[in-house]
Amino acid sequence: MSIILNIDTATEKAHVSFAKDGLILHAVYSGSQKEHASFLQSAIKELTIITGVKLADISAVAVIAGPGSYTGLRVGMASAKGLCYALKIPLITMNTLEVLALSAIHFFSGNGEPVLFCPMIDARRMEVFTAIYNKDLTICMTSSAVVLDESSFANQLLQNKILFSGSGFEKWKRICKSVNALFEDISILPEAMSKYSNGLYFDRNFTELAYSEPFYLKEFQTVIKS
Repeated sequence: MSIILNIDTATEKAHVSFAKDGLILHAVYSGSQKEHASFLQSAIKELTIITGVKLADISAVAVIAGPGSYTGLRVGMASAKGLCYALKIPLITMNTLEVLALSAIHFFSGNGEPVLFCPMIDARRMEVFTAIYNKDLTICMTSSAVVLDESSFANQLLQNKILFSGSGFEKWKRICKSVNALFEDISILPEAMSKYSNGLYFDRNFTELAYSEPFYLKEFQTVIKS
């Protein structure tokens, strides 16, 4: 049995949840990115009160490590590391784009036709952090900082239907002309995150506290055009 505290403060919408064996016990949400720091600790306390789960009972802490908001990523990572250190439990880190893709896969049933999944995180102006995955979460395009124009994803859209989602999909929807592009307003779903973190827990896919840090993406990769 596992009880995992899941923390997501990477983008505009934040949430924390307790999940038992990958199933949500309760989740608390915040819709204000500027308040993620003040939200996090009070939300964790609220979780313990509502669920009756004590911090001493949890098996691990899972946190979205990035890419995303610099401040949000630092807030989430610092809190997760502090809890893991104090409670002597494992830390699980996850890529924001992977969890967004899993949320879209969880949400989208389609009609049986092959669809790729392209989560997008708004990086201001016409830039997004993005990647492309298939339904098995196999990487079809690696995580990149992309400046969008009408020719973006031309090669991928020529042969595939792609579902675009996340906080950056609206700016792409306005200029995209491809009939193979699908759009859904999907943020990170606690159900998708909890299922993923539970799988990582049982695979013992943990991150060493001493080496864990936010994954900013833009600091390490040159902006490209897809």
